[in-house]
Amino acid sequence: MQELTLPVTLAVLGAALLHACWNALLKSSTDKQLDTVAISVGAGIAGLAVAVWLPFPAQESWPWLAASALVHILYFLCLAGAYQYGELSYAYPIMRGGGPVIVALAGSATFGEVLGAGQALGVCLVCAGIIAFAYGRHDRRATIFALANAAVIAAYTLIDAKGVRASGSPVAYVMWFFVLNAVAIYAYAGLRRGREVPRYLARHWRRAFIGAIFTTGSYGVALWAMTRAPVALVAVLRETSVLFGAVLGALFLGEKMTRRRLVATGAVLAGLVVLKL
Repeated sequence: MQELTLPVTLAVLGAALLHACWNALLKSSTDKQLDTVAISVGAGIAGLAVAVWLPFPAQESWPWLAASALVHILYFLCLAGAYQYGELSYAYPIMRGGGPVIVALAGSATFGEVLGAGQALGVCLVCAGIIAFAYGRHDRRATIFALANAAVIAAYTLIDAKGVRASGSPVAYVMWFFVLNAVAIYAYAGLRRGREVPRYLARHWRRAFIGAIFTTGSYGVALWAMTRAPVALVAVLRETSVLFGAVLGALFLGEKMTRRRLVATGAVLAGLVVLKL
């Protein structure tokens, strides 16, 4: 497995920005549950348009694709709940910061990837800074949803890392993931909300289109990076999206960038230096 090179680092940072953008888009929605469906369906359509021109993923990756699509139902449910009860700058760091801690602990057993002392220090600094964003008094329901989603994020990170490596075609794997995810999310939402789902999609197709660009770009680059660098390092570096999320929350959602959050930002940046940024 290669080291975390500068091109891969820059690509993952770009993915982090895209991820923060679509989460800010979701947070600004008046119906967060249906907006998750709209973004997923938009990503599924975009994925299908690309997937039909690519070689089909290797058969060994199919179970991982199916498992990821199912796990993402939980992801979007927890995501909508976290943003319903909490601010972007609160829920987002817990979800994105908790996931890589679990991944880093499980990565050695799952992939045989042992981090060096410097890399381990970088992981600790980044995770400490990210989690520090969330310190304070907030709605308990937002905390519960966010913590649950951290576990879900760790689960699908490991699942997709396995799947994309077995696929023989990382791009094809990502595109078919978005297709299956859209089908699973739409079916689940249809059972819960009925005719509201197609009506919402028809009214908000522009949000679906924009969200699809953000989410497909973000997740596709992250999965590609997992084939070029250790999974734990990619997962942690991607979680620097909380820095972008804090800025977007302050600029567009009226959330405050406090002194504590500035200190947390410094911890994250120090961790990136240790990770050879």
